[in-house]
Amino acid sequence: MKIDRPVEWPFEESTGYLREKFAGKNHDIAVVLGSGLGGFTRHIAEEATLSTADIPGYPRSTVTGHSGRIISARVTDKRVLVFSGRVHYYESASTLDAAVTAMVSHSLGIKTIVLTNAAGILNENFYPGDLMLVKDQLNLTSRDVLADLHFPVVNVDPIYSERMARLMYEASEKAGINLKAGTYVGLTGPSYETPAEVRMYRRLGGDAVGMSTVHEAIFARAAGMDVVGISCLTNYSTGITSEKLSHAEVTEIGARVDNKFSSLLTAFISSL
Repeated sequence: MKIDRPVEWPFEESTGYLREKFAGKNHDIAVVLGSGLGGFTRHIAEEATLSTADIPGYPRSTVTGHSGRIISARVTDKRVLVFSGRVHYYESASTLDAAVTAMVSHSLGIKTIVLTNAAGILNENFYPGDLMLVKDQLNLTSRDVLADLHFPVVNVDPIYSERMARLMYEASEKAGINLKAGTYVGLTGPSYETPAEVRMYRRLGGDAVGMSTVHEAIFARAAGMDVVGISCLTNYSTGITSEKLSHAEVTEIGARVDNKFSSLLTAFISSL
């Protein structure tokens, strides 16, 4: 898909820096690791690693569980660009910052992006520690990154690639993982939902809820990339149980499912 670029494309300086540092490395796929899912980096062969703090013009995450590293790595015979952490909309109130992983990946010529996140459970048939393939999303942030970029009207349906979804299901079968599927509800955060809000999201068709991913997915699809989404379900949302929510719980569950999550991603990447 051809994109009418603005006079100055966001994060051009960041992209140029990455292109220089990763010279000669053409990546087959990009992977964005959500809260508590950074353990995947222990299962890959790192070839080069950069700190986002050293990348000119690149926004920085302040959230626990997001290390702020960009890694050029090998997974079997594929070269993968791994974003260990992301910037959330609530950290800078910028949809562009929230979609920087997708923008940089697209500018580097990457055609497929896997967006992962930690999410609260809305669907009572799901359990903490389950992995959910994102089939669709509800952007309830009241913002659209394409509007902020002054994009022309574009059809992004379906946002999540159906072909890649089939490959992910096949990968889950090979890895022996019971992969759930559902709709991800994206909010601005940083506060957790109230019980009344949770009831509303469930009535709207949501299966999991979080504070990321939707802006990355919208931009990536509009740019012509294949988008894949995986949610690590870390806790029941407010009101479904009497348990109190905390970010520590999110990172704890992420660490607990590390091997399962990494096995799924490795099997999927190997199948491409």
